[in-house]
Amino acid sequence: MNQQIAVDARPMWRRIIAFPLVSLLIAFLVLGVATFIAEALVGLLIGLHEHLTHAPTKQEMFALLQGPYVIPFVILEVFFNVIAYKLVIRRLGEWPRDDLRLAGAARDGAHGLAAGVLIFSLIVGVAAVLGVYHITGGGTWGSFLTILFAMGIGPGFREELLFRGVLFRFGEELGGSWFALVFSSVLFGMAHMGNNGESWISTAFIAIEAGILLGATYMLTRNLWMCMALHAAWNVTQGFVWDVPVSGFPVKGLVTARLSGSPLLTGGPFGLEASIIALVCATALGLFYLKLAIDRGHLEQPWWVRRRLEKRVGIDVDADADATAPVVGR
Repeated sequence: MNQQIAVDARPMWRRIIAFPLVSLLIAFLVLGVATFIAEALVGLLIGLHEHLTHAPTKQEMFALLQGPYVIPFVILEVFFNVIAYKLVIRRLGEWPRDDLRLAGAARDGAHGLAAGVLIFSLIVGVAAVLGVYHITGGGTWGSFLTILFAMGIGPGFREELLFRGVLFRFGEELGGSWFALVFSSVLFGMAHMGNNGESWISTAFIAIEAGILLGATYMLTRNLWMCMALHAAWNVTQGFVWDVPVSGFPVKGLVTARLSGSPLLTGGPFGLEASIIALVCATALGLFYLKLAIDRGHLEQPWWVRRRLEKRVGIDVDADADATAPVVGR
């Protein structure tokens, strides 16, 4: 029996760019340029508005971007990063695709918002039952817009675009779904090192609970809407609704509350994200979504396994076929 030989009809430059590690580096650089443009424009706006005689330092920029300038910054950041994604990143990789496509955006976004609100409310509820979370007074709606952009939309968009839209996506094309889940989760946990009250426990818990949860929602939907919405809702719910520190950063909102008791239950100054309660609840939900993704055939094999299978069956690999190939169950 004659065995077909797989032929890659793409030009060499396209094959080099499509290699997952090369695509990851290009995407990372493109997002960096887009964010730099947004920061430069906001820096110019700040300089004009504040009548500064010098360019804002990094410390000044950070302080100002947590206050009145956070809204224009996040709007510009989203705008330029979406342009960068649509023009460049969605065309990269072995299977070019658009993870910010509008089809299914409302459904998956609503699912993510509901999941984020409910899971962190459950975490706070368990903490209250265990006697480590206490509401001590009322709050205000006055800071809602600032918190929505600074703690919700900004991190939800920025971090998910990087960790799931780039690191998970191209990590998966290289090493398969399990590698991508571990790879993106570890880096996500490490990204929170240096936050107020961080420790090796907070880093590990964030990597496990949030890494699995957000990675699993990306695997399930194969777009960024659900994980972005869940991330934003998680942050706003814990900070603005329940007055729990968001990854170590205190936030004031609808109530005034305090955490007291064992750091394993309260998470210490980092907040409930570093608690056993969040680890159990959020990881359980993540494993549920992960099982759904696996049941739907959304588990990918490593790059070298796919190549070996393609050679065995004689698949013709070209750019046009990759663009329309299914992204799951290969």
